[in-house]
Amino acid sequence: MSCLAVVFDLDGVIVDSEQVWDEVREAYAKETGGVYPETATRDMMGMSSLEWSSYMAETLRVPGTPEEINAAVVERMLERYGEEPPLIAGSVDAVRRVAARWPLGIASSSNPELIEVVVRASGLGEVFRVAVSSQEVPRGKPAPDVYLEAARRLGVEAASCGAVEDSHNGIRSAKAAGMRVVAVPNPHFPPDEEAMALADVVLGSIGELQVEHFAV
Repeated sequence: MSCLAVVFDLDGVIVDSEQVWDEVREAYAKETGGVYPETATRDMMGMSSLEWSSYMAETLRVPGTPEEINAAVVERMLERYGEEPPLIAGSVDAVRRVAARWPLGIASSSNPELIEVVVRASGLGEVFRVAVSSQEVPRGKPAPDVYLEAARRLGVEAASCGAVEDSHNGIRSAKAAGMRVVAVPNPHFPPDEEAMALADVVLGSIGELQVEHFAV
């Protein structure tokens, strides 16, 4: 038996952007008079845009409303991406290998406009049937909401899906949705041991991903 669909995370799986998010948020926090402790990066990883912008306002003491903070950070992210976001080596080929076998979706914590830039730049627009931002669901990762919604839009049960993730909150999110999780640990911000123990398969790089990894 195998999966009926596969859902990919975006940041850290297809685009090498986790450290870009971190740099942009840290710079914005410090420029506007907020703080940025070492725990901020891990705390925000996987949060929806409403959650991390609220966290920046409340915990990091960044001035402005969550909506204003979100808009400012996303504007800077779009500037950093330009027309060539930093795609991870081997990711596009890996996605296409899996797409030859199953329908694919995206379940990302990125804002919809950033997802669109990466999908367009990677040439994978015709490959992904659905793309869900955690901005569109009640809770961000590690809650399962974004993965459950991606499965719903693909028309399959979440338990019949595979997921590809790189972060501790992402792995927890996909596993909480009942999916078979292939983990490709993020080299910049590695998942903790507890999250890694939840993964069904662990790979050294996205280039190693094969359809056989989703056999159940």
